[in-house]
Amino acid sequence: MTLHLAQKQNEFNRLNKAISELYHDICLRIGISDSVFDIFYAIIALGDGCCQKDICNYAFTSKQTIHSSIHKLEKEGFITLKSGKGREMHIFLTPKGECFIEKNIAPVIVMENQTCLQMNPKELDTLLLLTNQYLECLRTQANELTIQGELKK
Repeated sequence: MTLHLAQKQNEFNRLNKAISELYHDICLRIGISDSVFDIFYAIIALGDGCCQKDICNYAFTSKQTIHSSIHKLEKEGFITLKSGKGREMHIFLTPKGECFIEKNIAPVIVMENQTCLQMNPKELDTLLLLTNQYLECLRTQANELTIQGELKK
């Protein structure tokens, strides 16, 4: 069965939304917001002591959303903040935060790794390559829409 271009685009969008919904459901089961998940996940990827700006860039989440969640996590004793250069704040896990990550976030990463291992390495490379290519083409098209005034920022 060959899908037409519009059907293929709709299916790609549907799959992206399904993946987002899956992660949202995982967050609900853990009992945290999506942004808290993003913060913990980014700390694992970027390392303890990373900055809020780095987390925003890693998670593609707004500064306001991350800032709010970071202060909530600090009040709850999951992280501590230490001053860096200028206005930079470095984020460090407390023992409570480390335990939370080990119990709740690390299993998600194991799940992701197992999923990747179930795929043929060439297929996984192709998936990454093509998804990145799609994203870059989409960004180019979005920039052209902005230039034409059809997409307001």
